Amino acid sequence: MTNKEGTISDTKPEGRRRVGLSLISHIPLCVHHAMADALIYPLLYYIARYRRKIVEKNLRLSFPEKSEQERKQIERRFYHQFADLFVESIYGYGMSDAEMRERMVYPNEQVLADACMNHGGAITMLAHLGTWEWVADFGRRHQAEGIQECNVYRRLKNKYFDRLMLDIRSRRGGECVEKDLLLRRMVQLKGSHIKPMYGMLADQKPSPRNAHVWTTFLNQETAFLNGSEVLSRKFGYPCLYGYIRSPKRGYYTMTFMPIEQKDGLSVTEQYARMLEANIREQPHLWLWTHNRWKYSRPRQPKTANDEITDDK
Repeated sequence: MTNKEGTISDTKPEGRRRVGLSLISHIPLCVHHAMADALIYPLLYYIARYRRKIVEKNLRLSFPEKSEQERKQIERRFYHQFADLFVESIYGYGMSDAEMRERMVYPNEQVLADACMNHGGAITMLAHLGTWEWVADFGRRHQAEGIQECNVYRRLKNKYFDRLMLDIRSRRGGECVEKDLLLRRMVQLKGSHIKPMYGMLADQKPSPRNAHVWTTFLNQETAFLNGSEVLSRKFGYPCLYGYIRSPKRGYYTMTFMPIEQKDGLSVTEQYARMLEANIREQPHLWLWTHNRWKYSRPRQPKTANDEITDDK
């Protein structure tokens, strides 16, 4: 339900959902991980066999140099990480600020903060690595500097799960901006005192009509969305890549790396190179269930234009 200001107001079902989410999220993380191991992983991997064929194909084509045994090990580790993604996303809703700072570490967070301060804003090109929902905590750490985190997302078809994910993502003070409203919101914030940090999951599969950039990625011709690069030029914001590592279960680090057009490669192509290096370091962290290579490169690729296509 929306009120006169156009914001979403609480309804009884939403209130009950948030109470339930809060209660579940306060269960210790070790219990969540035990549930992931005992229930979610077997359900996904053995019973439902959720997208097993897609994962096997993606790994085979991405890592032809690895043995079948090595790829199978990555596959099993990925499904364990996938199960963790479910429980950790929920656990993050009720996590204290102190614990979040311990579990989600930004070794050089001032690099992104300085980019926002010096340019009036910045764009962080992210990927489906680790528990990416925890990244929504960054803006809260720099609110005193006038920095606001704006996470770009695509509305889910299921309204219940759409609201659930918005609750989780906005819990820590960040703003969720639907991709179709992104340009308008960017114009609004450009002339304000707020210094926005736009988080964009830029590794999603584009539709054939939106496949503006083609490059070799994980040994395959791969299409990428170029919306982050286009918006960077339009608004004068620098692009940075969020390089994710997981030192141990339930802990992540994100290092911010500036992305610049160099060596004849566009910002989007540089992002693809950084993402590949990130995946190769810890391949089980990436979302391999995504049918990333569904479309093949057309014989006459389209010319890149200024259509805004990135989303979160």
